[in-house]
Parts: sequence; structure tokens; C-alpha cells
Amino acid sequence: MEVDRNEEVQGEIHLRLEVVPGTHASRLRCSVLEGRDLAPKDRNGASDPFVRVHYNGRTQETSVVVNVQRLCSARQEEGWFRLQPDQSKSRRGEGNLGSLQLEVRLRDETVLPSICYQPLVQLLCQEVKLGTQGPGQLIPIIEETTSAECRQEVATTLLKLFLGQGLAKDFLDLLFQLELGRTSEANTLFRSNSLASKSMECFLKVAGMRYLHGILGPIIDRVFEEKKYVELDPSKVEVKDVGCSGLHRPQTEAEVLQQSAQTLRTHLVALLSALCRSVRACPAMVRATFRQLFRRVRERFPSAQHQNVPFIAVTSFLCLRFFSPAIMSPKLFHLRERHADARTSRTLLLLAKVVQNVGNLDTPVSRAKEAWMEPLQPTVRQGVAQLKDFITKLVDIEEKEGKDFPTLDLQRALNSQAPPVKEGPLFIHRTKGKGPLASSSFKKLYFSLTTEALSFAKTSSSKKSAFIKLASIRAAEKVEEKSFGSSHVMQVIYADDVGRAQTVYLQCKCVNELNQWLSALRKVSINNTGLLGSYHPGIFRGDKWSCCHQKDRTDQGCDRTHSRVTLQEWNDPLDLDLEAQLVYKHLLGVEAALREKQRLLSGETETSSPTDRGGAPKDPLAQLLCVLQDLREAHSSSLAGASPREPHHLLELQT
Repeated sequence: MEVDRNEEVQGEIHLRLEVVPGTHASRLRCSVLEGRDLAPKDRNGASDPFVRVHYNGRTQETSVVVNVQRLCSARQEEGWFRLQPDQSKSRRGEGNLGSLQLEVRLRDETVLPSICYQPLVQLLCQEVKLGTQGPGQLIPIIEETTSAECRQEVATTLLKLFLGQGLAKDFLDLLFQLELGRTSEANTLFRSNSLASKSMECFLKVAGMRYLHGILGPIIDRVFEEKKYVELDPSKVEVKDVGCSGLHRPQTEAEVLQQSAQTLRTHLVALLSALCRSVRACPAMVRATFRQLFRRVRERFPSAQHQNVPFIAVTSFLCLRFFSPAIMSPKLFHLRERHADARTSRTLLLLAKVVQNVGNLDTPVSRAKEAWMEPLQPTVRQGVAQLKDFITKLVDIEEKEGKDFPTLDLQRALNSQAPPVKEGPLFIHRTKGKGPLASSSFKKLYFSLTTEALSFAKTSSSKKSAFIKLASIRAAEKVEEKSFGSSHVMQVIYADDVGRAQTVYLQCKCVNELNQWLSALRKVSINNTGLLGSYHPGIFRGDKWSCCHQKDRTDQGCDRTHSRVTLQEWNDPLDLDLEAQLVYKHLLGVEAALREKQRLLSGETETSSPTDRGGAPKDPLAQLLCVLQDLREAHSSSLAGASPREPHHLLELQT
């Protein structure tokens, strides 16, 4: 069997190689006797193998390595030869896909019972409720002792923690005040990667993602579908042919620039129109937070020369840190399934630049950066007026409207934002016939996963039929490649109406899609009763499992399930205990800096301990250090006894 190193390689072939003497020259005879465990390449799951032999310098593509000297002396060689990737292709520069360096960090967190984290959570919540009163505030001290490398992670964890406590708006308001208190120049407000900026970014992704999809979705889809060539920079213009067949003429640079400007105007006008109509569609929690930001900035910079600063503060988050990144990378914001090609990426980049100019309220500094954006200036100036009018209406919200929403449970809010957890086309496995003549194939259907069931239909617009109830799912796992000849197949194990275990096999179009579906299925079924601890990564074919060759079809499984292995996404279910554990772990890492800060604030010597039990310390920082000590002891006790909960494994990839 000819083996391509970039495709699936598996199985063995039984060969007999003979050197047959001849009158003038010897001949090499290759007999294929048998094959086993070969990859099924046909649609019915079978395989029709063949062998292509290249020898004597004519080619170097053979995947079977034979000792020719020993073969010549023995005149015959017979045995099983394992198929392996042919390394000669890479040496010739063919099929070389390059290399990727990854930094992988596996973090194992032991999460204690909720009661252990209550003192920590209550202390942090009390500090947020008090606001900026007193010199020993915990939030600014945490920000001061947090390095730039882990600021994003700390901001995300703290925001999720306060979201679960209904204090997200209060937490962000405190960060706004702290940032304003140390900012003297209005032009640099919220431009750094501070805890306030990072926390607000995370907040918008959690609370405003559906809103973003409603505004940008149709425009991004149009850009991808049109695939127009758009370029405003004269130094990058590519002249191309235009016209009907037989009447082609080169398009001039001026025509390219003119058409590109018109295309961007159309997209910008559509975006601003959708934005201006969306005031009521914007979540009340987002509007209330922007209202607080607008009010705090106006109090800090009340003069007439700073009248635009409150608007720029809002647009620095809404446009520069939310809309523009989503336009440049729509896949990262779940607006598209795939990354854009080079032409579409350039269009999106130029559109994002125009949106940033509008968000900057068309300041002279932004105009001076790229003079070739001048043709869009009339549209930008008109957009600035529209954007300011939109922000004025956006922050015009009653205080009670903003207060009601944060008290809601976060998960209810997220569930109301995205009815389908995951949806898209999948191929479902069908088996025809029984016994050795049975054939299998995959049929394409449109699947939708909600918080109630996994359903399917012929198309996305067809009426969906309930397929598997969410509560009946027992496991969602990957199927080994040799089972169906594809590495993108998953299995969903569930209990039918009478409690019997059933398995359905679904094929995805790529490995990314496979991981997304597995993650989504595991997240929505994580609290199901009866989750399996083991499964079969293969399939039951003939009279045995292909993975472990066990003949009992009801065997429990030969591999562990991975029910807690999921992708981290903006709409993940909130685990308050895990967030509290991550906060504790971070504070434990900076404990020495916290103790030094406490010593400086209290004027005590290094030998004095803030954790003395003579009386409850009144200083919040001293209380925090006591809480950390208690949690440290609780973790030590949990390690000595039984584990209170299954550990959370967080796998992070950095490229």
C-alpha cells in the first residue's frame, strides 16, 4: 500500500520478497500475501489495498524498509512489515507542513468545599461595596502586586467571581475610580493594559457577546461573501484586469482606490446605522456600566475643553477593545467558523481602522497617522456625530434598571443570551445489514445542542427533531482513527428510554470542530447523574471491540473518560468555587509582597505577625493574610485525607 506521510498511516502487510536469478540479470519478485489493521478508505468502511513498489533508484517512495544485502544472500524474505510514514518526501521538500512550537502548562487545582472560600469571598465583596474608602483597600493592592504577565488572568477570575456575587458593576466602578485617580492626562485614560481595562474587556465578552453578534454579524458575513479587493494605501495597490471576456483592460490605481473607499463607506454606514438602532437591544447591565463610566469620567474632567473625554472613555472600550478586535478576528469572537483569507483579512483590517478613527472621535492625531485614509474623512466625521448621539442615549438609563440585572444569577443571563449552545452540520453514522456483509456510511444532518437536548434536522431551516435528551448523556468522547478511517469522529453515549446504553457516532469536518462539539457536550452534561468513568475508544465490529479486542459488548470500557476536559470560552458555566480557588492561588503567589505592603501600611516591624489570633484584625489586608493562612491549612488537611472534589485540570496552550 502506498503511504503518504501527511495522511493516515496504520496497519501491516504480509510480503514475500524474492530475488529470482535470470540469464542476464536477477529479478526482484514481491508477493503480497495478506494485510491486517489497514485503514478503511472506502465509504462502506472496507479497504481495497494495493502495493506500489519503487526500487533500484527509480524513486524513493517505498514505505517498506528491507535489508537488500541479506535478501540477496537468502534469495527470499517473508514477514509482516509495519507501514510507516515515508521520510524521503520531507527531504525533497515535498509535503513539508512546517513546525509549530508550543508552550503547554498543565495546572492541577484542588477545589475545596464552598464553605472554605466564604471568608475570602465575603472579604473581597465587602471591599468592593465600600468603594474607595480607606488606605488599606484590597483591590488596588492586588492590582499593585499583580505582574503584567498575569493581569489578564487575574482580571478574568475576579470579574467572574464578582459576577457570581452580583457585584460586577460595583467592581468595575471601583476600578474606574482607581484608574481616574492616578490619571492626570485625559488622552491616556484607559489606554494601558490595567486591571480596569482587562476586566472591562472580559465583562463585555461575557455580557455583550450576543449584542455584538447582532450588530456585526450581517456586516462580517457580507464582507466574507463579497470577497472584494479593497485597498486604500497607494503603496500596496495591485492593478488588476477588469471588463468582459475579450475586453479586459488594466484597472487604474485611482479606480482601485475609489472603489475601495466606496466599499468601506458602505460597510461603515451599515455598521453605524445598526449601532444607532441598537440602544434598546444593548443589555441593561452593559448600559448601566457605561453609565457609571461616563459619569465618573465627566466628574474627573469637568472642564469644557474635556467635553469629549467621557465619550472617548466609552468608545475606548466599545469600539477599540470590543468592536474593532471582533472585526479583525471574527473567528475569535465566534462570528465565523474559519479565519479569513488574505484579501478578506485586509478588508476587515481597513474597516477596523475606520471604526477606530470614529471611536477616537476623529482627533487630529488619528488623522495624521495614515494620510491615505483621507478619502473616508467625510464619512468618519458623520459617523462621529452618530456615535456621540448613540452614546448619549446609551447611558441615559435609570439607576434602578442597572441595579436589577446584576442581582440575577450569571448562568441565567448567559443562557438567555445564547439559546443554542452549539449548532452546525455533522455526519451521523448509519449501518446497513448485519454480519460480515454489513456496510456503514455517514449521512449529513444539521445538529443543534441546547440546554435541553441534542436535536437534528435536514437543514438549518428545517423543523428539528429531538434526538438525545441532555439528562440522558453519559459520555462524549473521541473515536480512534482506525475505527472509521477518520480522526474527526466522536461518540455520544446515552441512556435510552428503558435505561439501556446506546452510542451514536458523529463525524465532524475538522479537528477544531470536533474539539468544539466535545467541549460543548461535556459542559452541558457535566452535572448529569450516571456519567461514565470509562469507555471504548474503538467500535464493536464483528464479535469484538476494535480497541481492546474484548468480546463482551457490554464491557465497561478500556480507557478513561474525559468529562472535565473542555475548552475555555467566554460563555462557560460559572464555577464560583473554582474562581475563588484561582483567586486564592494567585494571592498565595504574591503573599510575600502582600505582607511587605501590610508592614508598610501598619508601621509594624517585620517580626510582627498579622495573623495573631489575639483578636480579629481590623485592617482588611491583615484579614486577607489570615484568610490565606486558613485556606493553606485547609488544603493541607485535604491532602492528608480524602480529596473533597475531583481536581480541575486547566490546560493552557501558548504559541
